Amino acid sequence: MATDRLRALSGAGVSIWLDDLSRARIQSGQLTSLIADSSVSGVTTNPTIFAAAFQDMSLYGQQLAALKGRPVDEVIRTLMASDVKDACRIFAPVYESTNGYDGRVSIEVEPGLAHDVAGTIAQAATLHDLVDEPNVLIKIPATREGLGAIRATIAAGISVNVTLIFSLQRYRDVMDAYLSGLEDALAAGRDISQVHSVASFFVSRVDTEVDKRLEAIGTPAAKKLLGQAAVANARAAFGEYLAVFGSDRFRGLQRRGANEQRPLWASTGTKNPAYPDTLYVADLIARPCVNTMPEKTMQAFADHGVVKADTITPEIMPARAILGELAKIGIDYADVTRFLEDDGVAKFVASWNELVAAVHGAVTGS
Repeated sequence: MATDRLRALSGAGVSIWLDDLSRARIQSGQLTSLIADSSVSGVTTNPTIFAAAFQDMSLYGQQLAALKGRPVDEVIRTLMASDVKDACRIFAPVYESTNGYDGRVSIEVEPGLAHDVAGTIAQAATLHDLVDEPNVLIKIPATREGLGAIRATIAAGISVNVTLIFSLQRYRDVMDAYLSGLEDALAAGRDISQVHSVASFFVSRVDTEVDKRLEAIGTPAAKKLLGQAAVANARAAFGEYLAVFGSDRFRGLQRRGANEQRPLWASTGTKNPAYPDTLYVADLIARPCVNTMPEKTMQAFADHGVVKADTITPEIMPARAILGELAKIGIDYADVTRFLEDDGVAKFVASWNELVAAVHGAVTGS
């Protein structure tokens, strides 16, 4: 059966999380079926996903009627939290059977707060309380300002999905924010064994941007590197993960009950049709990674994906060498990752604005 490939991927240590959530998926029973039949053990969301999900506002009619007169941003948070709460309940058996390792559902803070530390901290707490389920993850973007919000949210005992990570340095900063938050939580007398986190390192967008720059350079050496930057970047990131969570600092926290912040591969749908449609899954297999896949990518892997025991760890040093080659031919890594972070925030803001317009129209009838 095709789903055997997904089962094998899960057996190799990769948690399969669906990168999509909608009320239609929840109410139809499809989400439950994906858990049973496709080894799906979590689901992630973002403003773009919810903007698509909310296109059919008829599914929210009764709830919208009860929320009329309230501010649109409050209505959106309430609707999102309602869907996430329902999904959390569907994944509760997975959460319980894995002791919190999987069975997770994410909800993201408003993207307009990406550079607002205090606003992000406050909304993270609000969303956590609105969903009020133990397996929820609050998504916070890994902007420079977001680092302080991540630390404070972890310190408050709230589990976090850190999103929009592109650079190795920012990933190191994210892991430090997580460990610092755990240290703060311990100092406040909290039980850190209940705090979980994943760090969402974005993949395919790196190839999209770097390939564009390689094509502009146009030399044979540049063209030879097409399609290699994203996987190399992710594999190098896994090397950073191994270093931090194998350190004395983490081991000390682990003895007090701390959980690792797991690497999560995000944006794993292949955007270039010339590349294999399972590229960012098959080439990024290692325990204890998470891979959030669009349904199309999940179906492709179920159909023809190849599972090898570990396609990351033996390739960390070659991956770093590829990043070095990219630098030598003129790819400015810092500029690429800075652009991708800014562009990622801007795209989520645009999706949020679409969401606001759709909900406003539904609430006001305009």
